[in-house]
Amino acid sequence: MLAKHMGRLARALASLIVLGSIISVPCFADDKTLPNIVVIFTDDMGYGDLGCYGHPTIRTPQLDQMAAEGLRFTQFYSCAPVCTPSRAGLLTGRLPIRSGLCSSKRRVLFPDSTGGLPDEEITLAEALSAHGYQTICIGKWHLGHQPSYLPTKHGFDHYFGIPYSNDMSAATNAAGKLRNWPPLPLIRDLETIETEPDQGKLTERYTEEAIRFINEATTPENRERPFFLYLPHTMPHVPVFASERFAGQSPRGLYGDVIETIDWSTGEILRTLREKGLADNTLVFFTSDNGPWLSQKMRGGSAGLLRGGKGSTWEGGQRVPGIAWWPGRVKPATTQAIASNLDLFPTCLALAGVPAPSDRPLDGLDITPVLDGDPSGPRTVFLYYRDDEPFALRKGPWKIHVKSQAGYGQVKPDLHDPPLLFHLDHDPSETVDVAKEHPEVVKDLLDELARHKAAIEPGKPQLE
Repeated sequence: MLAKHMGRLARALASLIVLGSIISVPCFADDKTLPNIVVIFTDDMGYGDLGCYGHPTIRTPQLDQMAAEGLRFTQFYSCAPVCTPSRAGLLTGRLPIRSGLCSSKRRVLFPDSTGGLPDEEITLAEALSAHGYQTICIGKWHLGHQPSYLPTKHGFDHYFGIPYSNDMSAATNAAGKLRNWPPLPLIRDLETIETEPDQGKLTERYTEEAIRFINEATTPENRERPFFLYLPHTMPHVPVFASERFAGQSPRGLYGDVIETIDWSTGEILRTLREKGLADNTLVFFTSDNGPWLSQKMRGGSAGLLRGGKGSTWEGGQRVPGIAWWPGRVKPATTQAIASNLDLFPTCLALAGVPAPSDRPLDGLDITPVLDGDPSGPRTVFLYYRDDEPFALRKGPWKIHVKSQAGYGQVKPDLHDPPLLFHLDHDPSETVDVAKEHPEVVKDLLDELARHKAAIEPGKPQLE
């Protein structure tokens, strides 16, 4: 397993050093106590789209039960308000500016992009695979569609899914015709097996693949090795589709049908884990890559009481659902601890006994204490990046905006001088600016932001 990755990692000295540190520790691949890890990552699902987060008509009984049995985060954040950088942050534990996967010119990767997740970045899959884990990515990748950037080149044993957003083809987006985009490919490992797949059936097909992987990962010849299943759903990114089985079932209409299909999918995965006797030794984490695409109106979701949506640094753009489920360890609770998808990288490594890379700055924090019941957790500061620039910063309950911009339709950002200040515990909807009443807080947060900007080292641009 290690030899499989050595050729690629040897091309980057830093990665080789880190791999060496992983090899030098004892291998626990035969330790049955090592947890399996499942990350379910939806696309454009809003903070208010689930029943357990307050939606009055979208029925999500499986996710509601998952939240009741697990830990529901009320202050969980994506590291970016759009697709590509958010995925880079989750898989590397690093702000996307460090990997060059954010830009103010092209906000995400497109079918005509030539860049992707750099070879020298170390993904969660690479680190776990080097420690004996079986790994698979099922769903939307969006970190580079060229063969050298696909999941199987970044630590995943197998891949099944689409390489970018489902609207990036001539068949689903008029802009695709203008840009001469190719048909949307469905890829298995490195081979395109279909073009323009029936999108209404993708969630069900992803679910079948996930269950097949779990079954194969627990056969007699494989069951001594833990597994990592990364399931980044295509939906509910527009255009939304539902299969005949689920269409017309939700009071919320087609968008509700799509969310309820994802709810069913999650339930099927949890049921399989229970039937296999794996539930007590598997962490399942459910979250979204960013907030809802509000400009899509009824085709998009809801941020609930939060302001703004996808593409913005208002709370609705980056505060998303976050549910951790692990019956053998995580006790049922709701937590107000601040956490981010950046934190999944170091947390999963810590749970697996894998040393975190020491040759590069990590922005994620180990939130194992939160999973174990710590009400506060290690994270006190969170940066709200829009593209390659931090527009806002949170420290404790306070959030400062130096710039703001609607997700779509606003050409230039609003500059806030003096900055806007909100107390998020009192005002999660960001309606009452209290900067004048708290000049000392404004200064402290501005100093925090200045220190970050002075220290950050951007990576080579990949999106432009």
